[in-house]
Amino acid sequence: MNAVRVLCVENHVEYLDALRYMLEAAGYEVVSATSGSQGLSMLTKQPIQGVLLEYDLPDATGTAVRAEMKRIKPEVPVLLFAGVGSQTPFLLRFFDSYLRHARRPEWAFQDLDG
Repeated sequence: MNAVRVLCVENHVEYLDALRYMLEAAGYEVVSATSGSQGLSMLTKQPIQGVLLEYDLPDATGTAVRAEMKRIKPEVPVLLFAGVGSQTPFLLRFFDSYLRHARRPEWAFQDLDG
């Protein structure tokens, strides 16, 4: 079985490395980008099943990048976050649960997917 491929967009390399480590430890294949334009390019070129997207990017706001990602691949969940900190393990557990459970109540994830 192939690993689920996640795109992680974070402009701080040290945070990106930490996120990559945590996601890979959870069994994900990680593709990374450090800007919104790079993330959009990766989304169009790679089979991606989920996106973790930093809000504060050097070339765009995360909300603008998220809107474009949803236009390109509306079926791919995009979780927008603001920085890495004490909430990160909870964020990743939530994201993991969302990606791994095919039968999920869609209404419960409107903020993530909508």
